Amino acid sequence: RAKKMPGPVAKKGAPVKGKAGQKGKKSTSKFYLDCTTAETDSILDVGNFEKYLKENIKVMGKAGNLGDAVVVGKEKSKITVTSEMAFSKRYLKYLAKKYLKKHQMRDFLRVVSTNKSTYELKYYNIQENDADEDSE
Repeated sequence: RAKKMPGPVAKKGAPVKGKAGQKGKKSTSKFYLDCTTAETDSILDVGNFEKYLKENIKVMGKAGNLGDAVVVGKEKSKITVTSEMAFSKRYLKYLAKKYLKKHQMRDFLRVVSTNKSTYELKYYNIQENDADEDSE
């Protein structure tokens, strides 16, 4: 028979690794979606977008189950998502793109990161060629 080797023994007074040591620290994350350009041209309704996010953000695998963990708010043309738990900025981009696709605005607007905690809805840069005018 093989002998069972004893696992690593923690020294007295050493910090405990794992879940027990992380109890006191809560990770809060705050993200912004800036819809200023889209709203000034009255393409996008920020109130409708905020409602969409509240209904579709998944918490613990269920959509619309925000509770106290995730708070979605609106200030003029900026949407703020504050989370008490682990929340991905990339997930916010995914939902924004999904909303734009649903309302057929994905061809005109794109979701661009401006800094560590902010996404902005911007227009695609479409440049017209003046070659057609010169040929006439």
